[in-house]
Parts: sequence; C-alpha cells; structure tokens
Amino acid sequence: MKLGARILKTGIAIVLSLYLGQLLHSPSPVLAGIAAIFAIQRTIYRSYLTIIEQIQGNIIGALLAVIFVLLLGNHIIVIGLAAIIVIGINLKLKLENTIGLSLVTLISIMETPGGDFIPFAGIRFSTIMIGVFSAFLVNLVFMPPKYENKLYFSVTNTTEEIIRWIRLSTRHDFDHNLLKTDIDKLKENIIQMSQYYSMYKEERSYFKKNSLEKSRKLVIYRQMHSAAKKALETLKKLHRFENELLHLPEKFQLSIQEQLDCLIYHHEQLMLRFIGKIPNPPGDTESSNCLNNKELFDLFLLHQQAFTDHDNPHLYHTMQIVASIIDYGEQVEHLDTLITSFYSYHHNEVSIEKESI
Repeated sequence: MKLGARILKTGIAIVLSLYLGQLLHSPSPVLAGIAAIFAIQRTIYRSYLTIIEQIQGNIIGALLAVIFVLLLGNHIIVIGLAAIIVIGINLKLKLENTIGLSLVTLISIMETPGGDFIPFAGIRFSTIMIGVFSAFLVNLVFMPPKYENKLYFSVTNTTEEIIRWIRLSTRHDFDHNLLKTDIDKLKENIIQMSQYYSMYKEERSYFKKNSLEKSRKLVIYRQMHSAAKKALETLKKLHRFENELLHLPEKFQLSIQEQLDCLIYHHEQLMLRFIGKIPNPPGDTESSNCLNNKELFDLFLLHQQAFTDHDNPHLYHTMQIVASIIDYGEQVEHLDTLITSFYSYHHNEVSIEKESI
C-alpha cells in the first residue's frame, strides 16, 4: 500500500490537534482530532478557504446550540430540530462543506449542559477550532504539494503512451484488445490531468514575477492537455478504422504514416523543449518536413478523385482520420508557438522535480 502526502498529513494533523488539546487541558481533546480530519485539504489555498468556511460554520453551530439549549433544553428531539436548522442555514449560505463539522459542534455543545453552560460551550467551540487551525498549519508546513510536478509528469506519461500506440497503429503492429483496454485507461489519465491542472491553478504565487510566469505556464499546460486529447482522438480513429486504412493505396498509407511520425516526433520534442532538455528554438528541423494542412488535405482529395466508387464508406472514414490528424497537428503547432513565446519572456529552464504521481 502506498501512503500519499495527504494521508500522512492527516495523521500528523490529528496528532498535533490532540496534543494541543491536551496541552491546553481541554476536557474533550478528541473533538480537535475530529475537526482536523474535516479540515485537511489538497492545496494550501483550499486549506485557507476551509478555515474561513469552518469558522463560519462552527459559529453557526455553536450559536444555535446555545440558543436552543437556553430556550428549549437538550432533549434529543430538540437536538434533531437544531441539526435540521443548522443544515438549512449552511445550505442557504453556500457552506455545504462545513455541514459535517457544524453538526459536530452543535451536538458536542448540546449533549451535556450544566450550570456553567456558556463557558462549557466556549471550551467546546475553541477545542474544535484548535483542530481546524492545526490542519491548516500542517498543510502549510509539512510536505507542501507540488502540483506542477504532478501535472507535468501526468501530461508527459500520458502523451508518451499515446504516441507509442499511434506509432504502432500506423504500422498495424499491435494487440487490438490490449489497445482497447489502454484507450480506456488513457481516458482516465486525461481526466486526472484536468484535476492536477485545477489544483496547480489554485496554488497562489506571492510575487508578481512568479505570478506572471505561472500564468504563462498555465496556458502551456492547458495546451499540452488539449494536444494530448487530440492525440488520443487520433489514436481512437486509427483503432476504429484500421480496416479502412488497410484498404487504402499503399502510397497513401505511407503518406499518413509519415505525417503521423512527423507529428508525434514534433510533439515529443516540444515536451522536452519545455523543460530545457533540447535547445529553444531546436536545431533539429525534422518537424519542418511535415505536410501542412493544405498539403495533407490535397493529398486526400487526390486519393478521393482516384477512387472510382465515391459511395464507398472507406472514403468517409478516411476523411475522419485525415481531419483528426489535421486537428492534432494544429494543436501541436499552437503548443510550439506558446513554448517559444514563453522562453522569449523567461530564459531560465523550467524546473521539474521527479516525484510520484
């Protein structure tokens, strides 16, 4: 079993909150540990937002607990009614994420009222807030997430896998069932890539220079994601219409293979250029030998004119393959433009540290 950073940080936050609760002689330090579980988040910025929301939610829970106990007592039916109202208020204020902890605050305060109920309620509320702040401190100090690394390696690994399959598909040298299974996995990887992108986007930069650089990186990563999606769409077309490809004239098959080889080579080079592993601009001009969109489309039209049976579905399927290749090529070219533009503003190489994703 692999332990992620969030799992470890949750354990550390629980330990810290329980320790602080005992150190401050709280009668129920376990409440601080429970609050810490609710408050741990994936990013520092989300953790900050959670603190703001949890403070509001806990105040709502504590105030309603005090009001209901003072007016109606702490009968179990009263507690249930108070819980319904707490949920309704949180939903009205769009604090859905705080409902769980608000209810913990409410029940913990209402369960044992006594002569010193108000001080007791204050202690319970403070104990829970110890857990919330402990979680934020742990998220801030221990193993701060590096979602740029996760995002880059997610994009790179997924793109490399797609490119390998495209190279095999154009040579008709692959296992159909294995490719079908891998296409489903690649779809999941694309979704995960989007999640990493959102998390990286949420991370805040504290200096203007870093903020501008990150803004440009975000544009590039978004385009990397788009290019990977288009590459996957092209792979799906090659897989779906493999039989049609096999019935094309050998010369036209070879042209499609060479065009795709050129595109995926260019795509691979761009991923390496971004992290400075090859010069920017590159010295290798192999990618410049790719057909442009008009040349590829003209080649398809020439093939169509030479085809005697214009109602043959092979033509329509071939058109889908060619259209997908053209779209993929446009995405790769746009990525090239963005990376070149990025290095015109930032001359330092992009630093990516290898870590598990």
